[in-house]
Amino acid sequence: MTKEDVAKLRAEIENSLAHAKSIEDLNSIKVKYLGKKGFLTNILKSLKELPLEERRELGSLLNQIKDELEKALKVKEREILLAEEDGITDLDLSLPGREPELGALHPLTIVISEICSLFERLGFEIAEGPEVESDFYNFTALNIPEWHPARDMQATFYLENGALLRTHTSPIQVRTMLRKKPPLRIIAPGKVYRCDADVRHSPMFHQIEGLMVDEKVRFSDLKGILTYFAQNIFGEDTKIRFRPSYFPFTEPSVEMDISCVICKGEGCRVCSQTGWLEILGAGMVHPEVFRAVGYDPSRWQGFAFGLGVERIAMIKYGIDDIRLFFDNHLYFLSSFK
Repeated sequence: MTKEDVAKLRAEIENSLAHAKSIEDLNSIKVKYLGKKGFLTNILKSLKELPLEERRELGSLLNQIKDELEKALKVKEREILLAEEDGITDLDLSLPGREPELGALHPLTIVISEICSLFERLGFEIAEGPEVESDFYNFTALNIPEWHPARDMQATFYLENGALLRTHTSPIQVRTMLRKKPPLRIIAPGKVYRCDADVRHSPMFHQIEGLMVDEKVRFSDLKGILTYFAQNIFGEDTKIRFRPSYFPFTEPSVEMDISCVICKGEGCRVCSQTGWLEILGAGMVHPEVFRAVGYDPSRWQGFAFGLGVERIAMIKYGIDDIRLFFDNHLYFLSSFK
């Protein structure tokens, strides 16, 4: 084969490509020139019989033609496919388009974000901690020793190594106090776990706890901040009351109620005809908790509070079954868009 033969071969290939009208035509060209028994393949095999210099020169030209043909086949294939798409005439362009369905934040995410933003405006820092905890952080450091009956109210799930799923986000308070020196203000949102399940309780739910420690923290500070919180979440006309209660990690301790958002304090089925709804527990940090983390209780005072996010969301949105938050019903979730 001479250079003139190579030039004729190139022209022949270009002519074949120019007249190709379908994918079948391209496949025929590919088999004819590039297949195992194709023209170019056989010629390249036969070059070994030629002298070295001539073999190098012709081999280079033929490999160049081979590369050009492979690229040209791909380009021609795209052109033919696009032309076929443009030629489709059975589309009904009068049909309405499919409007994309936008998602929305989960109601619990909305409430958590709203509460955290509110406390951040008051100078509180968001703190986080592990959901799998040790007995020390979840109970002992919070003045709940192993024999304490308060543990019965917080039955949880234990792992084989003795660790447990935290029953409240209070361990974050302990971890923060062990890591930082006062003064401090933190808000601690997160998942917690207890062995409980009905229309008002879930084995997994969300809590937000707050902690403030300084040299001159008073119970009046706690009342003022919680009143500000409740009236921002439920409305400025919301009434507040505090009732004495008991928690091992606070002294004195209180339960905080708000006037029923349904009946406005008149009495209804939701508030059991009392006109009040319990929303959280709080109190002044117990001296034993301060001693467990190395704080001097004669110098430092503080308050802590804890609320269930699901309870706040149920009151805020008038939801009567906690399981709706976790059942993933689109009808329910779409109402919060």
